[in-house]
Amino acid sequence: MWMVQYQRQGKFIVLRDFQGLTQIVIPQDEAASHVKKSLCDTPVESVVRVTGTVVPRPPGQANPSMPTGDIEVKVETAEVLNSCKKLPFEMKDFIKKSEALRMQYRYLDLRRAQMQYNLRLRSQMVMRMREYLCNCYGFVDVETPTLFKKTPGGAKEFVVPSREAGKFYSLPQSPQQFKQLLMVGGLDRYFQVARCYRDEGSKPDRQPEFTQIDVEMSFVDQAGIQALIEGLLQYSWPEERGPINTPFPSISYDEAMAIYGTDKPDTRFALKITDVSDVLRNVEIGFLQNSLSGSQSTIRAICIPQGAKYLQEKDLETLTELIESKFNQGLLHLILRPDGSLKSRLAKFLNESQKLELIKAVQANVDDVVVLAAGEQEKVCLTLGKVRLEIAEMLEARGLPLRNPSAFHFLWVVDFPLFLKKEESALELESAHHPFTAPRPTDEPLLYTDPAKVRGQHYDLVLNGSEIGGGSIRIHSAKQQRFILEKVLKEDTELLTHLLEALDCGAPPHGGIALGLDRLISLIVGADSIRDVIAFPKSFKGRDLMSNAPDYVTPEELKPYHIQVTWPLAQAKASTH
Repeated sequence: MWMVQYQRQGKFIVLRDFQGLTQIVIPQDEAASHVKKSLCDTPVESVVRVTGTVVPRPPGQANPSMPTGDIEVKVETAEVLNSCKKLPFEMKDFIKKSEALRMQYRYLDLRRAQMQYNLRLRSQMVMRMREYLCNCYGFVDVETPTLFKKTPGGAKEFVVPSREAGKFYSLPQSPQQFKQLLMVGGLDRYFQVARCYRDEGSKPDRQPEFTQIDVEMSFVDQAGIQALIEGLLQYSWPEERGPINTPFPSISYDEAMAIYGTDKPDTRFALKITDVSDVLRNVEIGFLQNSLSGSQSTIRAICIPQGAKYLQEKDLETLTELIESKFNQGLLHLILRPDGSLKSRLAKFLNESQKLELIKAVQANVDDVVVLAAGEQEKVCLTLGKVRLEIAEMLEARGLPLRNPSAFHFLWVVDFPLFLKKEESALELESAHHPFTAPRPTDEPLLYTDPAKVRGQHYDLVLNGSEIGGGSIRIHSAKQQRFILEKVLKEDTELLTHLLEALDCGAPPHGGIALGLDRLISLIVGADSIRDVIAFPKSFKGRDLMSNAPDYVTPEELKPYHIQVTWPLAQAKASTH
């Protein structure tokens, strides 16, 4: 069975199925006039069934751009199984339409070759992952509940009403607690292709429901988890994307922030951050001296090789304005001229020795551009991390390829801080990963004296600048888990009574990881958005534009759940029209 792609001159019709295109020769003789009329009158995108004989195309008529371009089918019978109505757009131009229109007519968008490829590749990779985990390593595929209860900390969760007045379920943002409970229950190797839910509002390129490859193991350490995941990706990796090499390189969180200004660095290109504090600390210029007044102050730089050939002064000014507006952080730039002098308002404040030291520190050559930032270390590194990505965009727009789309650079980021200061209150701490992550054994004493300095056994997997996975070794001591929840995070442990009791019943040491399947597939196929690798995604506002969900329900339907809308339903409906 095929769909009509297009018709040519009443003599040929091109049909499409999931494997590709095939040219059909419409019979021209009088005896087959009914077949000709049927096919010629059939609208594009209609579903037809044809029978006929596969024959070579006549000499000179082969189409090398089609996999089936050497053959055609001489039709003997044809049947229109379902005629397609007139569509509001041409299918060949569909990809050029807005994403909103594509999502409204998602069932048509799925007919495109790229969407077919994306979803079939996704299916193949998941199947290979199941084979690897179950057949090669004895993992047990366990489905965990979707209706659960509120979890302290982490992302905001969707709530689901129940028939018990005032009581609600929560949709799990991950199966985290369940997989730890499975370890307590003796299922020492668990995995699941898990559906997860996060009410993250209007975040771009996020989905309220998404899929993880969720893994947990007992009696394992960080190296064991990393080796397992490297093998999993090697085993399931698409052949057409070329081999991936293991082990993946690893970098500490502190190194990643210092060198790349982010905890998920894109290592396909250099443009590394360099500390030049020692070179410029004594330069008599107000901008630098004011920025270096704090104990954690620093001066960092990025050298852009041959930047003067690709970037104009207005580009650097635009970059400076962007960084000032987003980070309230000033930038300085300088250019190394052919005569060895520096083009910069900073140059007149540097003696010859300082100039040479600076050039040596950033390894600058003629026509290189150096961008400088000074101030509190964390802010400066985050700022230059953004600068690094903006510069890459600018250079690529000028024709200098930096980020090879066919290259896949994996990187483990490890040794994260266990806790971070809350943005709204610097005196309070929150989990950097989640509250079940174990501290590094060497840092455990700091839990009770200076918890902000504790590093966790947390590891992220990064691919081309995107986090595609995160995991940790878990806390298996009920006493330590209770201390962290109550004393460090100030959380109500009543919500986790079941987990604390389970940990007190002989929980084995355990750890795990979750890979973001949507993000991983989107990077492999080079999709612009994760929505292009999900069959029926939501818009960035969390709406299903095809079915117009979420939708209103009547007061009668809400009654069993003891819920009443606080404004007139009719008024709310009217306001949307």
